[in-house]
Amino acid sequence: MIGLVQADSETEPVISVVIPTLNEEEGIGECIERVQNALAELELPGEVIISDSSTDQTPEIAREMGAIVVEPDKPGYGYAYRYAFEHARGEYIIIGDADTTYDFEEIPRLLEPVRNGEADMCMGSRLEGEIRDGAMPPLHEHIGNPLLTKFLNVFYDAGVSDAHSGFRVFRRDVLDELDLKTTGMEFASEMIMEAGARDLTIAERPIVYHEREGEATLDSFQDGWRHVRFMLLNAPGYLFSVPGMVMMGLGVLLMGLSLSGIPIGSTSFGPHSMVGGSLLTLVGAQIAAFGVFATVSSDPIRAPTDPVTNWMVKQVRLEHGATAGLLVFSGGVVYVAAMGARWVASGFTQLPLLLADIAAMTAVVLGIQIVFSAFFMSAVAE
Repeated sequence: MIGLVQADSETEPVISVVIPTLNEEEGIGECIERVQNALAELELPGEVIISDSSTDQTPEIAREMGAIVVEPDKPGYGYAYRYAFEHARGEYIIIGDADTTYDFEEIPRLLEPVRNGEADMCMGSRLEGEIRDGAMPPLHEHIGNPLLTKFLNVFYDAGVSDAHSGFRVFRRDVLDELDLKTTGMEFASEMIMEAGARDLTIAERPIVYHEREGEATLDSFQDGWRHVRFMLLNAPGYLFSVPGMVMMGLGVLLMGLSLSGIPIGSTSFGPHSMVGGSLLTLVGAQIAAFGVFATVSSDPIRAPTDPVTNWMVKQVRLEHGATAGLLVFSGGVVYVAAMGARWVASGFTQLPLLLADIAAMTAVVLGIQIVFSAFFMSAVAE
């Protein structure tokens, strides 16, 4: 049998096309018709699963055209997909939107590298293909999508040109490797983040992106922020560890240059540089500690890869951290006490060295941070 099969059919579909819908009565019919044309070209049986949360005629139109309609019991774009995946029977799953922006007649081109074993997933690239006039706002085309794609490529090694294209083909068994949990629009990012983190092969094919039918349901800024937030929270190395260590390194360098009095060219470093270095050291240490906390407590998709964070997560225990913190704290306290004694002995006339005092107080505060951070890491790890 070639074409659409029903849920109760004895014919097993080779392809499952999953489409989430929210009041898409203007475009759903054309989308299903294009899927039927693609199946005819491939000469394969398939099914269309509509994951519907509509209040208009979308589900009725879909059923009349031979689609299987399921109704998610919870809201959300990502949840609609995850709910429908549980009903998909095909060896290959195709996902896309119901607003006619994606041409489902291009399914054979996207299916080819997955079916041939060249890739685990194939995506339609709008940015490498053609974006029809009015299909995508200029802000999305030139800033939003390229920027979000850059984030994903840097943080998760995705290696794609259009990370947020919703037109994708993958083997059904790939879902067993992807730990998909999100319920909202960030689902599109999560799938690529998981695939990149698990070294799955992602292919791309240029596609034509068409103007949508019906009213848009996206909120550009809110949905864009959800993507960025999700990417950052699942990459604590980039969010916390790397910035923290860079800040701490710069702080220690500034403090060392100030204490030594060594100039760089015509620039000399004094009390102001010492204060700045102290603040950078303390803030950097705290931010880097957040990277450890996030890694231990949240099981992020992209765990930090820097050796310091990895070593701390795997090797450092409460006793180690507390001991290190106490040593740093004690060193600062001993110096402060010695300077205080000299000040008292001089009849409160000989002021301590300002730069050394700043360094000592930095050590005191840093030691306290380390001790309590060690306790907190131990608490979240258990």
